[in-house]
Amino acid sequence: MRGVLQANLQQVDWSALPKPDDDGAARHLTGLRVPDHALQSTSGGAVNLSALAGRTVLYIYPMTGQPGVALPDGWDEIPGARGCTPQSCAFRDHYAELLQAGAARVFGLSSQACADQREAAGRLHLPFALLSDADLAFARALALPAFSLQHRVLLKRMALVIDEAVITKVFYPAFPPDQNAADVLAWLKDNPI
Repeated sequence: MRGVLQANLQQVDWSALPKPDDDGAARHLTGLRVPDHALQSTSGGAVNLSALAGRTVLYIYPMTGQPGVALPDGWDEIPGARGCTPQSCAFRDHYAELLQAGAARVFGLSSQACADQREAAGRLHLPFALLSDADLAFARALALPAFSLQHRVLLKRMALVIDEAVITKVFYPAFPPDQNAADVLAWLKDNPI
């Protein structure tokens, strides 16, 4: 295993990594109602996105690495796999602007266990909760794009804008990952509720 996450983030040369193609795996999502399913939250308790009023921004990522723990072999060769920490940091850095542009809330979502997400949320100083879909029930209900690696199912990177429990905008594939939050912000500004 190689590719240990550095404590200090370095600028990533996205052009050196394989770019994910739009494989059409998210085209069906616009207009779908999010499932009535509770997701474990790093802020404690559970969040049911179908019960939330207003506009929600949900960014989805494969998995965040942990300091001192090697990433899976071949991670950098998987199109779109690398970049979960830069994506989360970008949403952190644009958080106040996203709220000003009409988002009532922001969440991150992965299939990682909530304990792993809690470590990342604390280390990255995220002002919002990360949600765990470790049982993949939410992902299966929406048929979210995913890939398998070392006997694990990981979600492909994307972002959703959800208005009154209905998906109104899909950003897929989200590349480069550190640009995803700015793309969502620009769309929110152009599409007020």
